[in-house]
Amino acid sequence: MDFRETTVERLVGDVHARRLSARELTQAAIANIESLNPKLNALCAVDFDDALRQAEAIDGLLQQGDPVGPLAGIPIGVKDLEDARGFVTTYGSALHTGDEPAPEDSPLVALLRRAGCVIVGKTNTPEFGFKGMTDNRPFGATRNPWNLEYSSGGSSGGTAAALASGMLPLGTGSDGGGSIRIPSSVCGFSGIKPSQGRVPVGGRFAPGSGILTVKGPTALRTRDVAYALDAVLQEDPTDIFSMPRPTESWRGALNHENRPKRVVWSPTMGFSKVDSQVLGHCEAGIKALNGAGVDVVVLEEIWDEDPGRWWYAFWSSARARAQGELRGTPEWELIDEELRPQIEHGLEKVSGVDYAKALDACHYLNAKLLDAFRLGDFILTPTTNGQAPQVDSPFGTIDGEQTRRWASMTLGINMTRNPAGTVNVGQTDTGLPVGLQIIGRQRDDVGVLRTMCFLEDLLGQPHAAPLR
Repeated sequence: MDFRETTVERLVGDVHARRLSARELTQAAIANIESLNPKLNALCAVDFDDALRQAEAIDGLLQQGDPVGPLAGIPIGVKDLEDARGFVTTYGSALHTGDEPAPEDSPLVALLRRAGCVIVGKTNTPEFGFKGMTDNRPFGATRNPWNLEYSSGGSSGGTAAALASGMLPLGTGSDGGGSIRIPSSVCGFSGIKPSQGRVPVGGRFAPGSGILTVKGPTALRTRDVAYALDAVLQEDPTDIFSMPRPTESWRGALNHENRPKRVVWSPTMGFSKVDSQVLGHCEAGIKALNGAGVDVVVLEEIWDEDPGRWWYAFWSSARARAQGELRGTPEWELIDEELRPQIEHGLEKVSGVDYAKALDACHYLNAKLLDAFRLGDFILTPTTNGQAPQVDSPFGTIDGEQTRRWASMTLGINMTRNPAGTVNVGQTDTGLPVGLQIIGRQRDDVGVLRTMCFLEDLLGQPHAAPLR
């Protein structure tokens, strides 16, 4: 079963109607993983026996006429930065591969399990989610199903590769600087970073990237993402930012006219250099929007400086508080050599005053967005400003030149906390997809989903990667 050829909603309907069993869906996922994972390295841990037991329990409830949840029988992969009961949460780090299995699910995974999902395994991630490509010492690199020579992005790259290849129909992601939007973009499907507090990020431990972190389910299509979000939008007492459950169905909201009236197109946001192929595909998407009756306002500058330096103050401080005490110990050498300087930066270069200034920057960046929103209901930008790295390189490219700053367009939106999504608008010469980022006003997640839906329907880009 190629999960790219159907929708999550249709699969759930088949399970509820007893046309398909949860066990059959899980067996299909297992067969896909056995066939495709050796090529992609999307999942870093699996437990097929337990997955089949979970599926059989759901089938038993169905047979008895008991409630089974809105995602009954859907097999999922859980990003290895969060807990799934019975699995070791390694964080992609050699420091944690010997840890005990998690005794309980994270709040998000608990909600998905309660909704009827079958937890098949853990998906690969860079160590502590520290970069926009997915590789690590314990498990190696995850490859992009569109071109195996390239990365699937990060840090939710394992989940992205599993979805884009049709291995699984649903997975979990987290986004502290673009980690849902970047892999969704380079793997060719629609993903959203919800507003902070929509999906609970509580549990046993504080979020890895502090106030930057949001989580959410990921699927190939916007309507499926919204359908899964309906199952997990929940207030949680362990998440200090969590918001009450919405009164309306986010999936139901997509059944109406989704076309936005007016959007702001900002090709560089005023600070970023953008690859010409990426820009060309995004501009074609904007032209199609305009041709469909959407007013487009071009705004060259939204931010007059790159927010990355303020984002980096948050990120490096979070890493310093988590791993800084290991410097000078044997465990320090187990940490990725690219991550160690980031930890040291947080230890040595970020003062309390710097951190307070970064919080101020969140305020001012949001104020600049408000100025742009006076011109249109949504701000559209390239999701990444460059092309993804090859699996054996830390560098992406902008017009053929190597750079580590190939994914700088997403960082600032984690600071302002606006909802933001991405939709596929084309493919580069390497065959890798290009994403268009849709940024909404504060807490207008539904508006972002509706605009994503409209773009997805209008452009009709393929959901299926060539690998199979």
